[in-house]
Amino acid sequence: MTASHPRLVDAQWVHERLDDPTIRIVDATVHLSFDEDGRHEESGRATYREGHLPGATFADQLIDLNDHDGEAPFAVASSERFAEVVGGLGVGDEHTVVVYDHVNGIWATRLWWQLTLEGHDDVVVLDGGLQAWQDAGFRVETGDATYPAATFTASRRSERVVGTPVVEAATQDSSVLLINALDRDSFAGGRIPGSVNVPFPELFDEQGRLRSLDELREILQSVGALDPGVTPVTYCGGGIAATTVAFALNLLGREDVAVYDGSLNAWTADPEHALEKD
Repeated sequence: MTASHPRLVDAQWVHERLDDPTIRIVDATVHLSFDEDGRHEESGRATYREGHLPGATFADQLIDLNDHDGEAPFAVASSERFAEVVGGLGVGDEHTVVVYDHVNGIWATRLWWQLTLEGHDDVVVLDGGLQAWQDAGFRVETGDATYPAATFTASRRSERVVGTPVVEAATQDSSVLLINALDRDSFAGGRIPGSVNVPFPELFDEQGRLRSLDELREILQSVGALDPGVTPVTYCGGGIAATTVAFALNLLGREDVAVYDGSLNAWTADPEHALEKD
């Protein structure tokens, strides 16, 4: 479904449409943390129940929208599974989907990416997520909220997601630009050969909202990501932050961005794969 409104919206935009029956608001939160014992993931369902936008339902990307037998952790669910889950949440072909999260925006863009991957373009991201909503003085609800089940028709755009064989070829192909979305220290510590770095935290301001289009353009132009002669492929550790860079590129008019869904989790699973380091 084609969108007729901005891809990035503020809290006021959403507030004005709370009673619109064509709107579906979805909390996409997952809690991801790292310590000396490694990576830890936790469903955001508990924090969703503690406070969410009025009427918002919860999409459990960690449990329900993840192919647990995929190439790497967080692999995108199959089209059939995705359609079943989001249809059950009440998201249908006719709906405008508002996605947000409680953390740093990357899980909202992950769900944005999954929806657009399956052919549903009528999806917007709430800039700043739950914090921006609360900063605007708008009320939150607790507990669970549901929409009536709907029919979601998935039509995968296979060019928007790539696997390891494509990335292997891309390391020898100057027409593909591999973009690492991790912070600068992580990038320096190990990256796919030939990659450039667009750290996802630098795309946000101090309030956790995306920078202006002019600022995003400057950042992305500086690494060649807006060059029409290259096809951008974004990646990170597990394919989540990569979607934020893809979203920023999309805001600037690039419709040809692909995400390496397995990202470094998949790349480093093969000891034959080299990593560049500073």
